[in-house]
Amino acid sequence: MAVTIRVGKDDVKETIRLEMDIRKSISGDLMIFDHGDIDIVLSAATNKVTAFPKEAMNDLVYGAQNRLFAFLRKRGVIVAESIQAGSFCGAMEGTLQKPFKEGIESAKLALINLNSFIDEERPYFESLEAIIAGDDNALIHPDKEHSTELGEVPQSTDQGSIRQGMVRDPYSLSYLYTI
Repeated sequence: MAVTIRVGKDDVKETIRLEMDIRKSISGDLMIFDHGDIDIVLSAATNKVTAFPKEAMNDLVYGAQNRLFAFLRKRGVIVAESIQAGSFCGAMEGTLQKPFKEGIESAKLALINLNSFIDEERPYFESLEAIIAGDDNALIHPDKEHSTELGEVPQSTDQGSIRQGMVRDPYSLSYLYTI
């Protein structure tokens, strides 16, 4: 979905068009779903940016949240000391800077910077999705080198990695019992 933003004073406004997967909540918050690991909520009413994990909380999610808030902090969009854990499990939030001039809306500038962050991160999570899809494809449709036709595997009495009579547990430590 395309988002059109007008930035500047009433007499001189510049129009910026952003291509993002974005929705508006009932309360007026902008929810951005473009990133591969996190969902970002921009609340103009509370002047906050919140990053939620897409699925489960893991190291990839925390790394993405850390990179997001470091990016926004370096750009001067959020207050550095306001970055903290959110009220939702795995969420991270930061408060937007107050503008020093009249007519500047910090939420619009934050949205432009969020778009820049997502564009910067896009090659990373698209390549990760391609690697995962490629691995699945290799398992489902293996090439001739990594597959055998039915009946090509020769039969033998000792076949496989688990030998008969071998006990594997932490107490017996692979002792061979005779059967």
